[in-house]
Amino acid sequence: MAHFSGSSPPVTYPVSIISPHFCAHNYPIDLAIVRKVMTITDGNFVVQDINGNILFKVKGALLSIHDRRVLIDAAGNPIVTLRRKAVSAHDRWQVFRGESTESGDLIFTVKRSSMFQLKTKLDVFLANNTKENVCDFKVKGSWLERSCVIYAGDSSTIVAQMHKKHTAQSILIGKDHFMVTVNPNIDYAFIISLIVILDAINSAAAAAAGASGAAGGGC
Repeated sequence: MAHFSGSSPPVTYPVSIISPHFCAHNYPIDLAIVRKVMTITDGNFVVQDINGNILFKVKGALLSIHDRRVLIDAAGNPIVTLRRKAVSAHDRWQVFRGESTESGDLIFTVKRSSMFQLKTKLDVFLANNTKENVCDFKVKGSWLERSCVIYAGDSSTIVAQMHKKHTAQSILIGKDHFMVTVNPNIDYAFIISLIVILDAINSAAAAAAGASGAAGGGC
């Protein structure tokens, strides 16, 4: 099991963002995330526990006007809907309960801390934090290296941390396999939702950079 570095104080009470069901653990839990890099079909993003049991899948709707994904549980029930705002300078994503996109079902919003970034920096605001002066959670690190860390607000308290896991099999079959360790009492469905958004933002940025390179490659 992975251990967090640093001397940040642990969270000693349940932090339920999506549901209390997902934070009823008083020990760190490791989740494996398998991203099938050669396919864009539904379910190309799968989350498993350390025993290989599927906890979540992600259904995508990449060709819709709004970039939209739905996090579902192993039985296919929708947990949250993640939607990118169509016009947003900071890559703003909104997360809603179930398959809703109604404002009354908004749970939290995620946006890049600044428009131009070399490293990943995201600010997370819960729905009741309408002024957005101070974020409720923050994501920092390198997505390319799968080494992002999620903090509580602007504090040094780590709530979850990603770390890469390569296997010969994952390389051969075209899968990106990495882990996330979620600290005790933290809503792990919320953490997975943040990672799905991280993946979407960075995939879009990579695609845009590739298109720009291709456009500029002619004579």
